[in-house]
This record gives sequence, C-alpha cells and structure tokens, in this order.
Amino acid sequence: MNIQEIVAILVNSGIHPNEAKIEVKMLIEHYCNYSALDIIRGVPLDYEKLKVVREKAGIRARTKIPIQYIIGSAYFMGNQYVVNKNVLIPRGETEQLVLKVLDILHSNNLHTVLDIGTGSGCIPCAIGQNGDFEITSVDISQKALEVATENVKRMGCDKKIRLIHSDLFSNINNEKFDLIVSNPPYIPVGTELQKEVTFEPQNALFAEDNGLEFYKKIIPQSKDYLNENGFIVFEIGYNQGEDVYNLLEQNGFRNIIIEKDMAGLDRIVYAST
Repeated sequence: MNIQEIVAILVNSGIHPNEAKIEVKMLIEHYCNYSALDIIRGVPLDYEKLKVVREKAGIRARTKIPIQYIIGSAYFMGNQYVVNKNVLIPRGETEQLVLKVLDILHSNNLHTVLDIGTGSGCIPCAIGQNGDFEITSVDISQKALEVATENVKRMGCDKKIRLIHSDLFSNINNEKFDLIVSNPPYIPVGTELQKEVTFEPQNALFAEDNGLEFYKKIIPQSKDYLNENGFIVFEIGYNQGEDVYNLLEQNGFRNIIIEKDMAGLDRIVYAST
C-alpha cells in the first residue's frame, strides 16, 4: 500500500485527480502527523497510520462526505478551523467578503462589527485577528455557536468577539454598530447540489424567495442597528446582485457597490447609511 494507491481510491470514485491528491495530503497531515515538507521529502510513513488514511479515503469515496468533516477541520485565510456537520465549511469566496470588510473598517477608522449568521466563527475570527475591533456574532443555531466558541478560543479572539444566540437581530437589544456583515443562506430552495454539499447544514444553505429571504429580513431592520455613516456588507449568490442592490436602495442605503469574484460572478454587495 502506498500514497498513489490511496489517491486512486478517490479518483476511481469520481473525484478529480488534483483534488484527490490534495485530499490525501490532508488525510496524511492529519492522521499521520506529517507536514507537507515531510511528504515532499519522502519521509517513510508508519504503516498502521497509513492504514487509517486508506480507511478514511474509503469512507470519502463511498459516501462523498466532505474531507473537512472527516478530519474535523478546514482552512480559512491561512488558519485551521474546527468544523463539523453543524456548520458550513468555509469557502474561498468568503475570504473575499472578509477582505472587503477589513478594507472598509481600516479605511474609515471603524471599530464595532455585527456578524449575522456566524456558523463556524471564521468571519469574526479573521476580522478580529487583523485589527483592534469589537465584534458581536450571532447565530440561531446553538450547536453552531458551540463550534464558533471553540474556534474563537483557538484563534485567541475571545476578548474581541462576543457570541450571542439570536435569530438575526432578536437578541441584540438596542445596540448599534459601525458595520454589519453577513454571509446568509442564499441558495434558492429546491436547487440541486452536488452530493458533498448535502452533508452541510441545510438551514445554512437554502433560503426561500429565490434565495433572497434573509436579505429581505436583514436589510429593512439593519439601519436601526447601524451608526451614522455605517456600512453593511453581504456575500451573495452569483445572480443576486441586482436584487440585493435594489433592496438596499429601497431601504435608503447609498453608495451601493457590487463586486465580482475571481470567476467574474457577482459575490459581494456593500453600502453605507
């Protein structure tokens, strides 16, 4: 048994060869305690540990469960976060969201942030590690907040981030913030997804009203929770830019901008009060 044979298990199950190599590397790093450099140098692998890697690769091949859930972690902006079936796996598009938030915060000397639908807590942690900010993060899922709590501690952000069990603004009381950020569920209900995505929490993925449900809930209320000259920043679906733009405009926001991702698709919308 060798690494190539384990890669073949994934490839034969329909996983692209490049992706299969990356996933086997992740399994080896996790279960064999090997670094990428160890793998490149060809440091011999313990046979018993390699058997575990093969077993986990077999589970991935048979079930299509995401590799991040198998190893219990995922990378986001260079850091490794705890993930499980109660939270979405962080994605590259959301890194763009965080970078935009940081740009707005630093450019406008802003300090207080409300993060709606925090999930794993990767968004507030990435923000908190890049400036002196006070961040409040909310989620309707208590199990998601348990994961976020662990990640906040792991990232050393527990003094910067406050986690609250809340359905959107329901437990925010009368507080106001300089910036509101959200990566809400935005996939239209009924959309057929690849098998891997079906393992992720469906209530964090799907939204009614052609995916606009949470934008329609958040935007009208948000001005009550934003300071003067505050900002709101969303991640959006690839075809939702115009609709979210219109919602912001109808609710009195100004300087509305839509930004595209690396694939040239609408991905970020932000505006000011």
